[in-house]
Amino acid sequence: MSVLLSRPAWLASPRILRTEVLAGLVVALALIPEAISFSILAGVDPKIGLFASFTMAVTIAFTGGRPAMISAATGAVALVVGPLAREHGLGFLVAAVVLGGVFQIVLALVGVAKLMRFIPRSVMVGFVNALAILIFSAQLPHLTGVPWLVYPLVAAALAIIWFLPKLTTAVPAPLVAIVVLTAFTLIAHVAVPTVGDEGRLPDSLPVLGLPDVPFTVNTLKIIAPYALGIALVGLMESLMTAKLVDDLTDTRSDKTRESWGQGVANIVTGLFGGMGGCAMIDQTMINVKTSGARTRLSTFLAGVFLLILVVALGDVVALIPMAALVAVMIIVSVGTFDWHSIAPATLKRMPAGEIIVMLVTVAGTLATHNLAVGVVLGVLAAMVVFARRVAHFATVTSEPDPDGGPRVYRVHGELFFASSNDLVHQFDYAGDPDQVVIDLSAAHIWDASSVAALDAITTKYAARGKQTEIIGLNEASTKFHENLSGKLGAGH
Repeated sequence: MSVLLSRPAWLASPRILRTEVLAGLVVALALIPEAISFSILAGVDPKIGLFASFTMAVTIAFTGGRPAMISAATGAVALVVGPLAREHGLGFLVAAVVLGGVFQIVLALVGVAKLMRFIPRSVMVGFVNALAILIFSAQLPHLTGVPWLVYPLVAAALAIIWFLPKLTTAVPAPLVAIVVLTAFTLIAHVAVPTVGDEGRLPDSLPVLGLPDVPFTVNTLKIIAPYALGIALVGLMESLMTAKLVDDLTDTRSDKTRESWGQGVANIVTGLFGGMGGCAMIDQTMINVKTSGARTRLSTFLAGVFLLILVVALGDVVALIPMAALVAVMIIVSVGTFDWHSIAPATLKRMPAGEIIVMLVTVAGTLATHNLAVGVVLGVLAAMVVFARRVAHFATVTSEPDPDGGPRVYRVHGELFFASSNDLVHQFDYAGDPDQVVIDLSAAHIWDASSVAALDAITTKYAARGKQTEIIGLNEASTKFHENLSGKLGAGH
């Protein structure tokens, strides 16, 4: 019974198997022009990106933590390794990819995946919207300066992809669009841009081997910064994509496994001479949202089909009109964009800070064409917005004793560097009696800045010969205060 329970879902259901196989084929077809484009962006031969997409997809199918997610050569990694390839050659690029994979495994072991909890929803929305815009804008070069027949072909493909699922979902609509447009252009002898125009497809298999570089300290100095960039950018995009798929499918994935799985995939890719990569959100959306895939089989087959298509059937694949693939990516971009986030009713209810964070994420991504930069800027903006918001939560009230007893100050709220900044100025040092009580029963100390502020208050009272008593600290605040009070040089 336990063996039966552990069987993959696609093995137990012909319907699921068909869905996974066809999804993998659609993704493989869509990967070809992107891999070629990213190779050109990195300044290497198209086969470098194609082989990287094959090894990344096949390896991550076994090592990744998010089933059905597609990893391959990406534009973000291409931007990182491009300068290295141009200045030092392919050997150094490959070495950097292998070292980048090692860095990703190390980062996974130290718990980098746990940092995902600090990415707020507004950054996620900005990430998704920026990605949708980038996907759409990447199609514009294929729609400018082209024969006029490209436009009706794109429109026809869009109609097929949009309306066919309303009739049947037995076959993925993108695959039908690709087959129909290819057949039409061949039968009608229509001259339009094809996949073959994007670059020469390889005619041999990738070969396993070590990077062709001198194994010296100087080589390490050259590749280490690029390797770190590959590791950080790759992990950020992969973990963000995994979280997006989690939300889309209402399932959870193992982010730590995904992190070290990406590292293993990059090491394998580098050893096969590939340019490295990470999760691809556009291809993942084709696989999960458009084609309905849910298992690792689709990811594995996407890599296998890609290799078969470019090596064994390269002459046939080269005939596919780019109009069909452009239509697929346009549908993906429209489906990826969170239209609800820009609806007037949503914007009216949304706090201004949340909108600003989303816009910063989008603007940062579009300005740099780097999703990782956009996410970092968005998180920083969210931190500033949060700090400004909670800084006003700390208030001080006082109750003078009518009988001439000690004056009691009651502090309410969260004390940290922003909220405690003005704390020192809310006490009447000259006018208060000789005994002052500061009641923190309704407050919590979070950082050293708050302890320093309390030390400054007691120091100012002591300078006037007055005694200060701090009461009501909870257990965590007491420990924090005892460890740091008097050791921060708080003299204001």
